[in-house]
Amino acid sequence: MPFPYLSHARAELADSVVGWGAQNVSERAEGAFTGEVSVSMLAEFGCRYVIVGHSERRSLFGESDASVAAKAEAVLEHGLTPIVCVGESLDERDSNVTQDVVSRQLDAVISSIGTDGLGRAVVAYEPVWAIGTGKVATPQQAQAVHAFLRDRVAALDAEVGERLTILYGGSVKGANAASLFAMDDIDGGLIGGASLDLAEFMAICKAADR
Repeated sequence: MPFPYLSHARAELADSVVGWGAQNVSERAEGAFTGEVSVSMLAEFGCRYVIVGHSERRSLFGESDASVAAKAEAVLEHGLTPIVCVGESLDERDSNVTQDVVSRQLDAVISSIGTDGLGRAVVAYEPVWAIGTGKVATPQQAQAVHAFLRDRVAALDAEVGERLTILYGGSVKGANAASLFAMDDIDGGLIGGASLDLAEFMAICKAADR
């Protein structure tokens, strides 16, 4: 949810079972950082989740693996749940370095919050080449990366690896949601553009509820 709409979200959803969150946050708890939004501010508006490391934040705003890790740590310290995004560009996939890229991104977060912290977070795999492009990873392509991420965590902590929630984000639509969510290691979706289309979003929700 964009920052200006959080108050409206709280007013509409306060008496429901739906949780809401923000699309970004500052890693700084306080201080003179004009224009930034701290985790404590988000908590005041009832946020439960915060997306950190979205591909557009990384590519357009220069967020590093270290800053994403710092944001995840700040979110956890305030009792909220970070949704940690990882994913590769088209050039990186074509160069067969997908596992190297997502490993680097995930390892930076684990180094900061540990596997215990990761167990209180959500991971989202979002291949950059499939975001807003109309392209989508096949269920098998997405499953392969999800399984790799889960196995990487399980090698450090089997219990956390087993229960870790890993979402897929990348041009999920009503037409492909069911086949994606049927994969063993895909626990749901991080939905972008389709969430603005009620019919599409409801179709995705129904696919997730099967």
